[in-house]
Amino acid sequence: MKKQVLVFATLFAFFLLIFSFAGLALADKQPPEPSVIKLEGAKLPPVSFSHKTHVEKNKLECVKCHHKDKDSKEPQACVKCHLVAEVKDKAPIAKDAFHKQCQTCHKESSANGVKAPTSCNDCHKK
Repeated sequence: MKKQVLVFATLFAFFLLIFSFAGLALADKQPPEPSVIKLEGAKLPPVSFSHKTHVEKNKLECVKCHHKDKDSKEPQACVKCHLVAEVKDKAPIAKDAFHKQCQTCHKESSANGVKAPTSCNDCHKK
């Protein structure tokens, strides 16, 4: 009887472990918090960026920034398409893409009464 209980408990633990790993493998890919955006050769300090703040607090959809990703559950880093020093497939360089995307959104948010950084030093902190 004790042997049957031990076998059952071992099998139960094994299947629980397998399902736990499967759940982790299927979970959405989460970026580090905060992400640090640092472009090689940049004149200003890197930007500390919180995906959590933008997605959970400000209710932005990932596709707002990750507009070319095929799988929304596994977004790619912006520099996969927006290279640091050269235009690739008509995608602007990373600095220009970040500035256009971020500044436009932040200015629109501020105009609508939502607090958002709008000056260079608000994001590029020394």
